[in-house]
Amino acid sequence: MTLRYRLIAFDTAHLPELTDLWITAWTKAMPAIDFESRRTWFVDHLIAMRDRGVDVICAFDAANGTMAGFVTLDSKSGHIDQLAVAPTYWAKGAALSLIDEAKRRSPRLLKLEVNQDNPRAARFYEREGFTRRAASANPVSGLKTWRYEWAQN
Repeated sequence: MTLRYRLIAFDTAHLPELTDLWITAWTKAMPAIDFESRRTWFVDHLIAMRDRGVDVICAFDAANGTMAGFVTLDSKSGHIDQLAVAPTYWAKGAALSLIDEAKRRSPRLLKLEVNQDNPRAARFYEREGFTRRAASANPVSGLKTWRYEWAQN
């Protein structure tokens, strides 16, 4: 089932809801990690990205106004640092709406890293035309990651 989403720029008023969504989504995706303990890190990280000019685009359920997810995009480099969707919106088009918007804003190249322990996300990116380029590791957590790129044909 695909729902309709309103995509709007992040406003600081969204910060509590967006942070809760990030924690809930990541806890569901990788339950062995305590994302609640990373709340302050995430808020600081998000604000630092915004200060550097990174776009934060939020998807809201058009029917009820609930935040369904968000993506961060550095349009200059095409780097996506975060894409998070509330578990209740998984497989309902929110991630696709956000990635399509990222492609629209950075039409030549997108790049990101996916935790190797998150095969669901890897399948999504591959389905959306991203190519696995290399193995890496997250510099903060040390977890193994895959580097992905999407380039417009």
